[in-house]
Amino acid sequence: MAPSPASTLQPVANTAVQLHFLRHAHAGDAAKWAAPDFDRPLSDKGRRQAGALGAHLDALELRFDVIVSSPLIRARQTAELVAESLGMTIEIDDRLSGMGGGLGLSGLEALLRDHGDPLRPILVGHDPDFSELVSRLAGAPDIPMRKGAFARIDTERPIQAGAGILAWLVPPEIIAPF
Repeated sequence: MAPSPASTLQPVANTAVQLHFLRHAHAGDAAKWAAPDFDRPLSDKGRRQAGALGAHLDALELRFDVIVSSPLIRARQTAELVAESLGMTIEIDDRLSGMGGGLGLSGLEALLRDHGDPLRPILVGHDPDFSELVSRLAGAPDIPMRKGAFARIDTERPIQAGAGILAWLVPPEIIAPF
């Protein structure tokens, strides 16, 4: 999805947002996958991780405005399992695919505008984009987003490097131990 002309022209007023980053759940060994990587699905472990996270978020009664996912199968499946538990649908955005040179802060700002300027979005995607974004937003040198990890960064818009606060980073084994 390309940024709309409006997203590149209109600045967003200072607004507090909770950005939720969900790296796709376990999808097995990419080196052992013979088909195109785009089509690599979640493993059984990944399905359990995503399903358990969705159930956990629902049990905590956390609510979100939108779930936006990468189009890659493993990310879409992760998003769908979480969305199912929360009674939500997902939106797909190619900018979360990890292809095309990385998302970056300006790309993240445009993506949020194009999805209605949500205050509590869940973004489902890949590394290295998510580790880099979470680290850059929090002003930290290296915050790894492992497969199935879920992070929340509290920040103001317009988004700026180092202006966010890492509210939490939940590794998948906290929710679904294996």
